[in-house]
Amino acid sequence: MAKMMTPAMEKIEKKKAKRKRVRRSTPGYEAWKRFKRNKTAIIGLVIVCLLILVAIFAPLLAPFDYTAQDYSAMMQKPSAAHWFGTDAYGRDILSRVIYGTRYSLLIALFCTIAALFTGGLLGIIAGYFGGVVDTIIMRIMDIFQAIPMIMMAMCIVAVLRNGIPQLVIAVMFASMPTMARNNRAAILRVRGSDYIESSEAIGVGQFAMILKHMIPNAMGVMIIYFVGFLAVSIMLMSSMSYIGVGLAAPTPEWGLILNDGKSYIMSSPYMMIFPALMIMITCFAFNLMGDGLRDAFDPKMK
Repeated sequence: MAKMMTPAMEKIEKKKAKRKRVRRSTPGYEAWKRFKRNKTAIIGLVIVCLLILVAIFAPLLAPFDYTAQDYSAMMQKPSAAHWFGTDAYGRDILSRVIYGTRYSLLIALFCTIAALFTGGLLGIIAGYFGGVVDTIIMRIMDIFQAIPMIMMAMCIVAVLRNGIPQLVIAVMFASMPTMARNNRAAILRVRGSDYIESSEAIGVGQFAMILKHMIPNAMGVMIIYFVGFLAVSIMLMSSMSYIGVGLAAPTPEWGLILNDGKSYIMSSPYMMIFPALMIMITCFAFNLMGDGLRDAFDPKMK
């Protein structure tokens, strides 16, 4: 005799079926599970997310206009009215630091993406083709890398003048050799894999081989380098603005805020402490994330 199924029994059976259903595992999902177990990486991710929110909602969070000058409130120490104090022009430092989050993160992102699409692409080509192509590209990168990053960026800005596009180009060229080497190493890690040799045996084209097989399998390592270079870009452009060859005033970039306060470091150290803390916290957060991603994408951690 057939068993009668009531609506309540059907719901119970559906719940049992869902419990029995096994979640399909993917490399990205497994990496995310390992990443979640790393508490320091989660701390870095939370800090980065908070910084992104500060950058997005800067007009709502900033108590004053970052360009507004109040000569009756010049050089005021941190107080209830001005939490981070004011600078020599009476501008609220908290407002400038908040808007500086938007400028610093956005410019660092553009710099890193530009370096990835130039140096990263050259590294992928060198790693895949090898031989003469690899030798030519990497020897050119060696010439660029012989010059310190900040010196290379300073020379380019000196030629192109100050400005956001010029700074992005300068940091891109300064970061290009290291990005090329890192991406070349990531491609070489998968170049001799069995699935690559199998794809070559069945006649997969070079373009399809790079896009569909090599880059996706090297993407984990590339993401690690990308996150790490965000911190490098922030440090580099802040250093350039601090020495006066980065962005031009009154842009509220953290390095430029440091530059404005360096003349008053003895009398008003708060003018440098707060932007310096923002640079330190941001770079620290990206480094924590990078370390967590490295452990998450490392096959030995499986």
